[in-house]
Amino acid sequence: MGVKEIIEAGKTAIGIEFGSTRIKAVLVDESGKPLAQGGHGWENQFENGVWTYSLDMIWNGLQDAYADLLKNVKEQYDTVIKTTGAIGFSAMMHGYMAFNEGGDLLVPFRTWRNTITEQAAKELTQEFGFNIPQRWSIAHLHQAILNKEDHVKDIAFFTTLAGYIHWQLSGEKVLGVGDASGMFPIDSKTRNYNEEYLDKYDKILMQKGVTWNIRGILPEVRLAGESAGTLTAEGAAKLDVSGNLQAGIPMCPPEGDAGTGMVATNSVAVRTGNVSAGTSIFAMVVMEHALNTLHEEIDVVTTPVGDDVAMVHCNNCTSDINAWANIFKQYSEAIGAPVDTDKLYTTLFTAALDGAPDCGGLMGFNYFSGEPVTGFDEGRPVFARKVNADFSFANFMRLHLYSAVSTLKVGLDILLRDEGVKVDKLFGHGGFFKTKEVGQRIMSAATGGPITVMETAGEGGAWGMAVLALYLMKTGGDVLGSESLADFLNGTIFGGEEGTTITATPEEIKGFDDFMKTFTSAYSLETAAINTL
Repeated sequence: MGVKEIIEAGKTAIGIEFGSTRIKAVLVDESGKPLAQGGHGWENQFENGVWTYSLDMIWNGLQDAYADLLKNVKEQYDTVIKTTGAIGFSAMMHGYMAFNEGGDLLVPFRTWRNTITEQAAKELTQEFGFNIPQRWSIAHLHQAILNKEDHVKDIAFFTTLAGYIHWQLSGEKVLGVGDASGMFPIDSKTRNYNEEYLDKYDKILMQKGVTWNIRGILPEVRLAGESAGTLTAEGAAKLDVSGNLQAGIPMCPPEGDAGTGMVATNSVAVRTGNVSAGTSIFAMVVMEHALNTLHEEIDVVTTPVGDDVAMVHCNNCTSDINAWANIFKQYSEAIGAPVDTDKLYTTLFTAALDGAPDCGGLMGFNYFSGEPVTGFDEGRPVFARKVNADFSFANFMRLHLYSAVSTLKVGLDILLRDEGVKVDKLFGHGGFFKTKEVGQRIMSAATGGPITVMETAGEGGAWGMAVLALYLMKTGGDVLGSESLADFLNGTIFGGEEGTTITATPEEIKGFDDFMKTFTSAYSLETAAINTL
């Protein structure tokens, strides 16, 4: 069959992911090969002290991204999508979307980026003996209770952004286990919410005078490959304003961007890991056993099938690089030599490789928002240099690439050095790795080990979500009677692809370590910026 016939026969899958700055839709064939994609750019808004996206932004963005996918399908294959084998939705993990009995959003969506739940996160971490980061959904819920917010009494359901989209399109209040693990702790033995912690939290709710219980408002947990409902007629009309898309399409469990990143890099098996580096940055390693000690710098989430994953999550990565890139873009335009965006970023990133391994006396913090790993509730981007620094273009760019991953290194050192967690392969994906070799070499210098980038890594989370939709097509909803997700990825999707691996030189690794000594001793610089700016 040709591609046009494949699309018309529905022998495809669709994955759609809501990233921080882009909503992306991908159509793939049954082998996982991308056939077409669409996208929509968006930015979060800071309103009344909260980072948010409005419901209008969410639905307009989804419809525009899907319409763009349809446009590309029409241009490339002269056909329209009427059905597909399965469809799945993913989004930024965590955050807080609370609804009343009638399905109305009670307060504006509070995204993962908010660092307004410090008291709640500390209380819950102490109560559970399990790290609850500020961005987790349960931390947002508990903070609302501590703040005695009026809407709390009316809560009938709360979920993540991916869970909300899935619910609206299928009528099912479910969530993939990976995304659910960023709402409330998961027990990797039962692959469901931790019963001990649920009981503990219900006692807290009783003490606070809350009338509902936590089990009653959480979405049901689903594993990758399990059925999560079908697209309703109302949902099809809401997704595809052209009216061509048919109802009844199987929907896989909605997942978070951590889970789709694991799938996109083939790192769902034990002792594999990946680093996702874009607007935020996080590293995940699938663990053989539980951590020895509670570390507030490290989250424990799960793979899309429920295995424990140690996760170091940092709120800030490429935003400051993008801001400086814009300055260079404006300069090039001012002197009458405009440069296209791809060349601009390639030039900036490549220049960093010529910089000194320790950045030659330059220092900086890329903190647009708070960074709990290093103890900051707020952020201010800072660039500084010693008087005798080697202030070159190469060192300047190397500094900003180092700054983008330095906070991650703080957490990874705890995980890999202090806890002794073993990882055989660490995969990189996201915009930080787009320029050949550069991001890999910098990240390798930070981690002290090899970094692998797959050919498919550039496809991103939307492609990973489409692959999870393919896995549902493979299992037909029967996970126990089917091959594992890891085997499905190794065989059907990646087919033995090894990717490209780069290891930093001993000099580069030492240079990054030397830079980190200055970085960790300069926190007072960031504190002063926050207090005075």
